[in-house]
Amino acid sequence: MVYAFDVDGTICTNTYGEYESSRPYEDRIKYINSLYDRGETVYYLTARGMGRSNNDQMRAYALYEFTKNQLDSWGAKYHQLFMGKPNADIFVDDKGSHSEAFFSENLHK
Repeated sequence: MVYAFDVDGTICTNTYGEYESSRPYEDRIKYINSLYDRGETVYYLTARGMGRSNNDQMRAYALYEFTKNQLDSWGAKYHQLFMGKPNADIFVDDKGSHSEAFFSENLHK
């Protein structure tokens, strides 16, 4: 199984652009590490910098090394970090909405 986890607001506090102040949710990272340890594929994804740069992917990508170092310092185990959204079987995100629930609540109002 491939799991893709958002970073801010999902595995750490959401500091709204003050990424140096982010604090890890250690229990969540521990659980995700257990998925990695049992052989699941773990991706982290983030849109860091996108909202503050008018979706300029190159400016967002400039945060790659910082984010990678932050994940490593928190002890997060993962296969790949994406500065965007990869294809995966399961997405876990603080802003996510299941498509069926979203459309059933909003299409027929």
